Amino acid sequence: MWKWLHPYANPEVAYQFTGKLIPWFNGIAFILLSIGLFLGLAYSPADYQQGETVRIFYIHVPAAILSMGLYFAMAIAGLSALVWQLKLAHAAIAAIAPVGAAFTAIALITGAAWGKPMWGTWWIWDARLTSELILLFLYFGVIALGNAFEDKSQGAKAVSVLALVGVVNLPIIHYSVEWWNTLHQGATVTKFAAPSMAMSMYIPFVICFFGCAFLAGSLICKRFQGQVLARNSLRPWVKQLALAEDN
Repeated sequence: MWKWLHPYANPEVAYQFTGKLIPWFNGIAFILLSIGLFLGLAYSPADYQQGETVRIFYIHVPAAILSMGLYFAMAIAGLSALVWQLKLAHAAIAAIAPVGAAFTAIALITGAAWGKPMWGTWWIWDARLTSELILLFLYFGVIALGNAFEDKSQGAKAVSVLALVGVVNLPIIHYSVEWWNTLHQGATVTKFAAPSMAMSMYIPFVICFFGCAFLAGSLICKRFQGQVLARNSLRPWVKQLALAEDN
């Protein structure tokens, strides 16, 4: 059933495949973000309570969702590395971690900018904000642990374990507004029922979210290529690639 995936476990095939994806991801991300941000900033209505500050939503919420989604993807890669000994999974973790950390930081910064006019403060030790900050530290931990070993293969198992352990923080982030008394508003676009917003606001959000997702995909693919080259620097195909670029 999964035999069609086997060729992509080859580093050279994976490198070439991700290289083909990058320009497509870049183009789609540019188009979607241009449309989504234009609709969100110029045409979507202001909120009757939050006014124009609600427009931070079109960056904050996609970044927050991706911060969790990318960590979950990293945990899946960690599981694959531990169970099936997939070496490319280690490269995937190293590629995802900085991108996930960047989106987590964007979520925290835009959340602070949104919280200031709404709550009267840039930061409060709210359950969701605190758990999101812990997520950022988990990303930093994965990055630091991966760079702590000169031999990448030695630290790969420790990084995979940390990625798996940290996944327990994801349901805490998602359900924190339901489990605890929190200032953070409840779910609006990620609940199973219909979204609690007008379609004139929801559609730009969806477009922005997929634009951010394709942007994240492009960045991860580019970093993945770098990780594959670094981990296979002595392979003949990498040397041929380097010679071709020099010429």
